[in-house]
Parts: sequence; structure tokens; C-alpha cells
Amino acid sequence: MGRITVSGKSVIFRRRDEVTVIEPYGKDCLRCRSTRNARVSEESWTLLPPATEDACVIEGNEKFVTITNGMVSATLEAGNQWYGGVVTYYRKGEPVLHTKFEGDYVNKNVHVEGDHYQVKVIFDANEGEHFYGLGQETEDAFDRKGSTCNLVHYNTKSTLPYVYSSLGYGFFWNNPSPGRCETTRNHTLWCADSAYQADYLVFAGEKPADVMKIYCDLTGYAPRFPYWASGFWQCKLRYESQDELLEVAREYKERGIPISAIVIDYFHWTEQGEWKFDPKYWPDPAGMCRELEEMGIKPIVSIWPTINPRSENFGAMSEGNMLVRTENGQFGTFDFYGQQTFIDPMNPETRSFVWEKVKENYYDKGIKNFWLDEAEPEVHPQQFGHLRFYLGNGAQTALLYPYYYVKMFYEGLQKEGEEEIISLTRAAYPGSQKYGAAVWNGDIMSDWRALRQSVTSGLSMAMCGIPWWNSDIGGFLMGDTQSPEFRELLVRWFQFGLFCPIMRLHGSRLRTKDQEERHPGIIERSGGPNEIWRFGEENYLIIKGLIELRERLRPYIMEHMEEAQRTGTPLMRPMFYEYCEDPQCYLLEDQYLFGPDILFAPVMEKGQTLRKVYLPKGRWVLTMDGQVYEGKSWVTVEAKLDQFAAFVKEGSAVLEVFR
Repeated sequence: MGRITVSGKSVIFRRRDEVTVIEPYGKDCLRCRSTRNARVSEESWTLLPPATEDACVIEGNEKFVTITNGMVSATLEAGNQWYGGVVTYYRKGEPVLHTKFEGDYVNKNVHVEGDHYQVKVIFDANEGEHFYGLGQETEDAFDRKGSTCNLVHYNTKSTLPYVYSSLGYGFFWNNPSPGRCETTRNHTLWCADSAYQADYLVFAGEKPADVMKIYCDLTGYAPRFPYWASGFWQCKLRYESQDELLEVAREYKERGIPISAIVIDYFHWTEQGEWKFDPKYWPDPAGMCRELEEMGIKPIVSIWPTINPRSENFGAMSEGNMLVRTENGQFGTFDFYGQQTFIDPMNPETRSFVWEKVKENYYDKGIKNFWLDEAEPEVHPQQFGHLRFYLGNGAQTALLYPYYYVKMFYEGLQKEGEEEIISLTRAAYPGSQKYGAAVWNGDIMSDWRALRQSVTSGLSMAMCGIPWWNSDIGGFLMGDTQSPEFRELLVRWFQFGLFCPIMRLHGSRLRTKDQEERHPGIIERSGGPNEIWRFGEENYLIIKGLIELRERLRPYIMEHMEEAQRTGTPLMRPMFYEYCEDPQCYLLEDQYLFGPDILFAPVMEKGQTLRKVYLPKGRWVLTMDGQVYEGKSWVTVEAKLDQFAAFVKEGSAVLEVFR
């Protein structure tokens, strides 16, 4: 039979094979840790120290205790030898989470190795509850209720183990172990495949913005968003040489098209794990960067964390334990032009070593912004227990990889005196935002389904504290630039990109029959052309107009990026974020707010020219024609290919941008 004690502001429950501690963690927040070991661990992973003073009050006895911290409270019941340690969490006195007994399945966690177990925490399901968050993946569901989610990273999937509930609370699972989350009709379950303890935080607010601020207090706020990054970014797979890249940049300027950045993608290097330009194709990087800067275009270079024995850095890094190792067998974890392994940015020596190479070969030549690809990292097969990181076995720590990867570049750039730091990255973990992570949703298909899934991915990441987000406009894989359907899709995706935190064109387009082979024999030839004048004259004029509109929107974007920096509130936000009192807004997955004053409903179906939109309370002005609509209603508006369904709050100054 268990027994409850109180020590300071901590409620402690002990019984055979279990120690549980519940305590305040800043304002309106409780942290619970529970382990089969003799004591709980003080390891916080990416969790920051409490940012605010708590208001903790504890009442009760050794059988039943209530701990209250502002808006959040919990009761802990000792129970008996078969059924004890029952916890119920409350928001403003209303129960929102209640631990559920499902036999030994949850109460007797499975031993893995040493002092690590497969850890599960399970709660009763609540009727009518909705969940949002858990990162991004190729799924159509923004509302996670009724679904399961593997807690793992891979290309197109980035896990952030956090959800916001429509009942007004946040839940952060503070375990970097791969596992799963089940938000089904019969229970809510969180599982870590191998962990020392269960560790989670429950917090609440009056409205979603209050909960987001607490979450960002716990994990960090995005830094200042660079002004240049709010413009249009040009990418393709890939510019094979310095001359080709500069030709494209010059043509954008000659055509008078606003462009802020151009990307030098992968295999511009001499070898994976050498992090320097191949001089055969990139003979004068410093001169290239000077010319781009004179045109007002930021060069961005792709970095991969892969390395193999052919790299000049492999010996030193391998002997210095700066690489991801395997528990059994040789180094190879990713077969791509030979067996590769990955650098281990969890090791501070790795971060220092790699940054010095990057500084010498890129930064000192004028490259100050980086694309951090393969950030999951992309291991095959995904047997995390086979990997050994600086911070431990992969079954216990693998989800931390993208966090330390972006941290390496943020701290390196900061050391050089840079104050506006942004890194495009393919995965993230709670806290990545404070290191300037601009996440995209990976190598998705060029089809309508991927466009719909990108909308839900962007909104899910926004609810996970990642305000800098984007997708490849047009999708990444199998886009045929000669196809009428792809050209239609591209315009609709550009309209979506207009109302994304970052507007970036990218993709591995199918090569055209007459495409020039500029560099025969080169490793990783470029895909088909991907500049905005390559998709037909009608599309060119539409897309050019959208980029020019984006240019006019930049002051509005920057205003609300500053809001994200201060409060955590994202630029791209779900309807319920501003209208949490409206039940309909919790059901909307295909429209959203861009800042507080713009409502955008993307067209995401082939041949669609009408768009049904829900308008919340207030009066809303359709940007296409200036017509005013009353809120709390559904409307259907025309949206031909050169039109989009966007509304502005009546009286907002941003309406002038659309006129």
C-alpha cells in the first residue's frame, strides 16, 4: 500500500516499485515525474527552469492530497496495494485528466536495460475533447483526437511531444525517447520506449495564447525574425554550379521580381562530411556571395550531417567519439553514395569541431545562413536502440538530434557576432525554436493531398511553439512542370505560401527532354527547371503578382513575428486560437488565421473555383472585391485560378495591402 508525504512544495508518493513526485513548475503549471527506480532524476532535457513564481498550496494527508498552483491543481490518492497512486488534474476546478487503470499493462512498466523501462502514462478519455500538436507528418488530421502517433522523426515527420487540449490545458511529455501517443476514444496514452522515468507537465490558461506562453516559458521563444527572411526564397534541386546560380539570381533582378534568398542545395561539396565547396563548380564562393549581396539576395547553403571514411574529417571525428556510433557492428547507418554515418551534435566537441569547418569554408566566404538537411537524422533501418549518442542510447535520446543540430549553428553564428540567425531545418524538438529553427515538412509529393497535409502540418507545428515554418511550394517529388495539373497545383500552393511564415519555392522537378546537361558526369544531377518563369506565361504573371503582394505584406508579417518573439503566439494560427469561445472553430482544419486580422482559406482541390469559408464573429472584408460579410456564418466565394479566398477584419489597416 502506498503512502503520500509532503516535502516543501513537492508531493511524494511511494510504494513498491514506484516513486512519484508532483510539484509546481512556474505559474499555472504542475510537473509530474514517476519512476520504478529508487529516486526521480533531475535530468530536464530541453526543459528550461521555471520562468515565473508559483502560487503553490498543498492540503491533505498521507492518503489523499491536493496540490494547487494557480489555475491548475491535482489530487493524489494513495489507494490500496492493487489500485493506488491515482492522479486527477483540474483546470479552474474542472477535471481534465484522470489516470486510468488498465491492469499491469500500464502499472508494471517493462524493464529494458539497467535503470531504464518502457514507460507508460494513461488517462481516461474525455467526451468532446480535441487535441492539437504533436509536430508534423503526412496526415490529413489536424485534430489528433481519435488517432495514434508514433513519437519519432523521419523525413516528412517531426515529433514534438506536446498537445493543446480544447479543454484549455497543455500537456508536454518531457521524454526524448521514441515511443507513441494515443489520443483515442477509450484513453489518452503516452509511452516512451526506454526511459528512466515518466516526466510530464500540465498547465492551463484562460485562452490558447496563455497556454502557448507557458509552453514557451518552458521550452523557449523564437529569436528576432530576420527581415530578409520574410520575402521570397528561390530553391531548386539543385543549382549545379556557381555560374548557374548567378544566372538565375541575375534574371530575377532583371525581371524586377522581389527575391530575398537563393539556396545552394546538397552535393555542392567535395565529399559528405567535408563541408566545403567543390572548387571545380564553385571556384569563387566569396565573389559569388558579394555579387548576391549587391543584388540584395541572401545565399543559403545546404549542410548535411552525413560523413564516411572518404572524408578528410572522418578519422579525427571517429577517434574523438564525435560521430553517432552503433552498439554493434560498423559505422554505416545510411546508404547514400556509400555507407554514411552521422555526426553527433549532442557532443559539445562535435559542435565545436564542425562549426570551425563551416566557419572556415562557408562563413568566412560570406555564407551566414544554412539549410540543415537530414536533421532527423535519416537512419535506415530505424533501430534506435542500435545507436549510441553522446547523451545515451538512441532508444532513450534519439528525439534530441534536431535540437542539438540547430543549436550547433545558432551558437556558432552567435559566437561570430551574428544577431539575426535563422536555419532551415527538416526536423525539430521542443526548444528548437529558441535556436532560430525554420522548419519545413520534408520531401513531400507534388500532389493535392500533400498540399492539404501541408496546411495541417503548418498549423500543428504552430501549436507546438514553432512559429517559423514552411513547405516546398509545389511539393518536392515528381512535379512535372509541363503538366497542366501541376501548373494549377503550383499556383494554389503559391497562394498558400503567400500566407505562410516563410514563402519558399523548391522541388525536384521532372527533367525536361530538351534540358541542357551542363556538367556531364556530375554526382546528383539537378532536377528540372524551377524558376517562376518556367511554368507558362499565365502562371508566371499570377505568381509574380503573389510575390509582389508578399512584398507588401512584409511589415504585417514582421509585426506579428515580433509578437511570436515576445509571447509565443504564431503568425500562422488555427481559428480557435483567436476564437476559443466558438465551438465551430475547433473543427476547422482547412482554413486559418494569418496574424489576427487575415483569414485565409486555401483552395486544395483540382479544378476547384468556389470556396466555402466559415467566418467567426465580427465583420469580414473579402480581399478580392471588398465585399463585407457578417461573421458567425458560412459563406461561399469565387476563387478562380488567379484568385484566392482571403478575408480581412473590417477596420484593419492591412486591407490596404490588397488594394
